[in-house]
Amino acid sequence: MKNHSISAAAKASGVNAKMIRYYESIGVIPPAERADNGYRQYSAQDIYTLRFVRRARNLGFSLEDIQQLVGLWQNQSRASAEVKALAEAHMQRLQAKIAELQGMHDTLKTLSDACHGDQRPDCPILQDLAGAAGASAKQLSCH
Repeated sequence: MKNHSISAAAKASGVNAKMIRYYESIGVIPPAERADNGYRQYSAQDIYTLRFVRRARNLGFSLEDIQQLVGLWQNQSRASAEVKALAEAHMQRLQAKIAELQGMHDTLKTLSDACHGDQRPDCPILQDLAGAAGASAKQLSCH
């Protein structure tokens, strides 16, 4: 029974109405049925699917991956190997991002440790940023 408005579905699922419409428009979730007045109507199953999507987004899955995951979740004859492959590929991307963030943190830590943080104008943090920006500007002017 489709008896929930988009605002009620948004509240129950934790996904705002704008995102629900967006997910419908790109095919992450199927288009909602419409009431006689043209308003979208959602069932308890639709809300459950929206919660699934929200959880997958919270875990950092891409919209493309989520679309595949929703399809796999709804397919009772799916092979769990497909789901595992998606999860493992996502974990590899997360691991690469963690390494990138750790490198950024380490660089900032080194620069912060070198900065006196007092009244002196000399600041290794700004010098490093300017050096990196200068290198980029030089690369641009050579082309």
